Amino acid sequence: MAEKDTSTPDPNSDGPATAVKSAPKKKRQSKPQTQQLPPFNVVLLDDDDHSYQYVIEMLGKVCGHSFEMSYAMAKEVDSTGRVIVMTTHKERAELKRDQILAFGPDATIASSTMSMRAIIEPAEG
Repeated sequence: MAEKDTSTPDPNSDGPATAVKSAPKKKRQSKPQTQQLPPFNVVLLDDDDHSYQYVIEMLGKVCGHSFEMSYAMAKEVDSTGRVIVMTTHKERAELKRDQILAFGPDATIASSTMSMRAIIEPAEG
């Protein structure tokens, strides 16, 4: 594309008109696209060595869930064998899984010697 040549007379000069070139227009830069991290589920697995009270307390402390939500998840893990307790990016999912695994045994059940089991898996999206 040819640059526009605009000749304008210089009022302070007796000589010929001087050429004034307009500055090239800057191209608009688009904002960089934010790429979403793929989501992962934190899945709590059922066992017979932990009480509802333990699960409710653990989910409240580790995941920040309310009593009602924690209770509903405790019922689901008890009836189906697993429950998704959180969906987040991989690094946070690994952290929450590790916190569940490190929560410790259920003090109210003598046969409880370790934390509940949890895994992470890619969320279907």
